[in-house]
Amino acid sequence: MTPSAGEAAPDAWDITVAPLDLAARVDEALAVQAQAFGLSDEEVAVRRHIVQRHLASPGARALGATTPDGRLVGFVYGMPNDRAQWWSTVVEPYLRRAGNDAWLTDSFTITELHVLPAYQRHGIGRRLITTLTDAAAEPRSILSAVDTESPARALYRRLGYQDLARRVLFPSAPCPYAVMGAHLPLRRW
Repeated sequence: MTPSAGEAAPDAWDITVAPLDLAARVDEALAVQAQAFGLSDEEVAVRRHIVQRHLASPGARALGATTPDGRLVGFVYGMPNDRAQWWSTVVEPYLRRAGNDAWLTDSFTITELHVLPAYQRHGIGRRLITTLTDAAAEPRSILSAVDTESPARALYRRLGYQDLARRVLFPSAPCPYAVMGAHLPLRRW
């Protein structure tokens, strides 16, 4: 059951962070992303195919945050970065201009990280991303986030991520993004 407006989310320690069979639970994960990121039904349909393609990448891993009754309230997934993948080809010119294109090599990419709004600000996103990156063989991590001062960007900075390129434009994205990078393991505070 989802907490309604004004209702407190369960204690973050009641949430289990564990490996997620994202292929089997892709629709649940995309429902979380749609609520957290404000996606339309059309955007969700496009992202479903993208997630399935990403899961075929070598080293792709996903974690889910679930309530005691097994309800998915957050998820993260990522993979070792591949310079030939679409995301890398889009961000590479921006990183090169900033002198940071070396970050595309030997990095673990956080592809998506989303937590339902009612469960945000309880440490769940931090637990998801740190648990995922703790298992990475790569010495650093990269990600992209909407280029605004948001709670997500503040979290990434606390974990050690720094801006590598700003005002990155993805085709069909309505706003610019920032590419951020951090050395692993991520900072704990």
